[in-house]
This record gives sequence, C-alpha cells and structure tokens, in this order.
Amino acid sequence: MRLCIVGPSKRFFSGITTHTIFLANALAKRHQVSVILLRHLLPRSLFPGRQHVGKDQYSIDFAPGIELYNGMDYNSPWSWLGAYRFLREHRPEVIIMLWWSSSVAHMQIFLKLVNRWGSRAKMVLEMHEVVDPLEESILPIRLYSRLTGRLLVRGLDAYTTQSQSHKTQLAKVYHIDQDMISVVPVGLYEDYRQPIGSALSKEELGIGEKFVILYFGLIRHYKGVPCLVKAFNLLPQSIAARSRLLIVGEIWEEEKMLRRLINASPYKSQITLIAQYVPDVMIPKYFSAADVVALPYLRASGSGVAHIAMPYGKPIITSNVSPLREALKDYQGGLFFPPADHLALRDRLLQVWEALDSQGETCYYPPPQRTWDDVARQYEGIIDSLVSEKGAGSQVVDTK
Repeated sequence: MRLCIVGPSKRFFSGITTHTIFLANALAKRHQVSVILLRHLLPRSLFPGRQHVGKDQYSIDFAPGIELYNGMDYNSPWSWLGAYRFLREHRPEVIIMLWWSSSVAHMQIFLKLVNRWGSRAKMVLEMHEVVDPLEESILPIRLYSRLTGRLLVRGLDAYTTQSQSHKTQLAKVYHIDQDMISVVPVGLYEDYRQPIGSALSKEELGIGEKFVILYFGLIRHYKGVPCLVKAFNLLPQSIAARSRLLIVGEIWEEEKMLRRLINASPYKSQITLIAQYVPDVMIPKYFSAADVVALPYLRASGSGVAHIAMPYGKPIITSNVSPLREALKDYQGGLFFPPADHLALRDRLLQVWEALDSQGETCYYPPPQRTWDDVARQYEGIIDSLVSEKGAGSQVVDTK
C-alpha cells in the first residue's frame, strides 16, 4: 500500500513528533510510506518552548526509504503547493493526518481539499486532543478551534483515538458515528529504553538519596505538578530526608506559582527542579535513576511519559482518569489516585517507599506487550476496510 502520514516535524519537537516517527517507521516495514511534515507551526515568539525550536538534539529519526516533504509552513502558501506536488508524485492510497492543535488546521484543511480534487485517497484522522485545554481557555482561539475542527473533521473516511473515553468525546463533540472511530492504543517507546543501572545513574546525576521520585515532561496547569509537591511536603521527615523529588521539564504555565511552592516547602533542599527541555538522549539517565514515576495529571488524553516509563518497569503513580487507566490497564505497576488529591498521592508515594525499603531495591514490573508493529497492524485493518470499500465502489461504477 502507498500511505502518507501528516504530522509535525522535528523543528517543533514534541510527543506528537515522536508518535509520527514511530508510526511511519512501523508502517514502512510492510508498505510504501511517505510523510508530509508540518514545519513552521506558528510564530516562534508565541511558542512557549521557543528555546529549543529548530535544535537537532534528538536520537530518533525516520527509517531509510521513507520519503519526506519538510515541510509545510503556517505562513507560506508556496510550501503548501509543494505538499500538493508531493502528494501528486507519491499518489498515496490512504492519508493519515495527526490532529492535536488548531494551529495546524488551515494546512490540514488545505491537504483535505486538494486530495478531494486530486488523488482522492482515503483519509484517516488520528485525534490526539479532541479539545486542547489552553485553546479552550482563550475565547478567540476557542471559536477558531471549533470552526476549523468541524471543517477538517467533516466528511473524512475514518477516525482514530488512543482511548475509549476519547472516542466517546470525539463522537459527541463533532457528531461522528462511533462506528467510524477506532481505538488504537499507543505503542511503548522502546527506542528510549537503555537502562544504565540505578546506582550509576544516580551518581551521574549527583543524587545521593535512596528514594527518587521523578516527574518528567512539560509543566502545564493540567499536568498537576503542584499536587505532587504538596504530597511530597506531607511525607514524614525521616522519609523525605532520604528522598529526592526530581521535577524535569520545560515550564509552559504557572512558573512563578510553582517556584513559590517549592521555595516554601519544608523539604526544599530535597527538591530539584530542572526547568528546561531535556534532549531525549538524557531519558535513560533520568528513568534509570527513578524509583517511581509520578504523573499527577488533572486531566489527560494520554501520556507519552507513561509509555517511556513502562519499558523501564518502574512503578507509575498517576491520576485516576479514564485515558490513563486505559493506557496502564495491562501494566501491574500502575497505581492510581483521585485527581488533585495530594493526600491520596502522598499515600501512594508511601506505598512505593515501603516496598523499596523492605526489598532494598525498586520493584520491577514486566512491561506489557504493546509494540508499534501492533499499532501498524491495527491501522492495516482500518486501511484494508477502507480500500476494499473503495474497490467495491469502483466495481459498481464500472459495471454501470
């Protein structure tokens, strides 16, 4: 099959970029895959993570043989014309577009229109964020997002989400028949699994404490990092003195509030905040050092960090919200607590501490068997049904 995937380039590197690369590489093992990359997504000055935009500091890349168009720019119709020519050259039978933000909507709507007028490939929309919380909070952007979302979503051939709860939400928000929506869980990020030993990684990071609690990823309001700090503040002094709360990630929202909270903590000396974007080559060091990964999200559509942590076999404490429960349903190391309940989160931390203290080492949990080849096979099932429908339609026309 000839397949084309549309997703963000490495210029604005994020979890969606990683997803685009892993999906393309998995499908390319059995199909002819091309990729249209969305390169300049918005003015750099408006992007909270502007410091790392355009830097080449990532260890993963597209497999050899995948044809790339790099890429479409939000402000350059000339680059859109190049994407159109790319589609005409590669003649995909199916186009898979990743949606996560209305900032790329006008480019994706353009691709939808030129495909309708040209190659008429079947189109699948993979929804990563049905409603972005930041876009929803700003009235003009909320109105724009809803308008462009409806224009893009209408009349496509199939849709995918990563969880059943988001399938339900997608159907409700955009009035889509649920039979057209497939749930395709994310594969584990095995490429990042390079364990280097807990003791060695702690030494290299300058950590002498026995118990390392890791938060990793973007710091935004809905990620709930203040809840984690409050829970850490409630640990008994004897345990906190032997613990290190390691918060690693680029801050997009509420930086002053978070720093005030840390500075006011009775265990301030036991908290390390690394407020910057961390190159993915550092992932093995942080996850090898961690005794538990804490993801105290207030809401979530999914978690790429959880899919990094599972291959390391680490206990994962996270909020009891439907998408995260689904993501960790076949992982014995998942521990849940009610969102924003720092007392319950404190109890989960103590539970992991007690297991560590009694056994003398971090509990290891076998990761689930959930590969990107599995993701590719699920997409192949969706694609086969779409192409067979197209073929059946063609036969009817020919007969007449």
